[in-house]
Amino acid sequence: MKILNLALMITIITTLLMLISFWLPLMKPNSEKLSPYECGFDPLGTARLPFSIRFFLVAILFLLFDLEIALLLPTPWALNTHHPEATMLLTSLIIIILTLGLTYEWLHKGLEWAE
Repeated sequence: MKILNLALMITIITTLLMLISFWLPLMKPNSEKLSPYECGFDPLGTARLPFSIRFFLVAILFLLFDLEIALLLPTPWALNTHHPEATMLLTSLIIIILTLGLTYEWLHKGLEWAE
């Protein structure tokens, strides 16, 4: 009986919402409002300008080191476990891997802006 009441309520609410959305005033699109810029000027070129790949590299490095912080924040609480040596070993391993990656990028001039 409860399932039948629930199905009936869902049907009534769905029908009511469909009728309300049908009777509400519709938006009339305006050509000025649909243009990409509302300042009155037509766009002169494309909005897709080429980006330097270095911006993407900096973004990826930012995400990488942001993830490093998220991985290292629980370290003080993890030191209170039964095996603090394993915690320090894994923390040191994470820091060493990230340091090696940063050194690799630095040596291959991945962080240089001028060519």
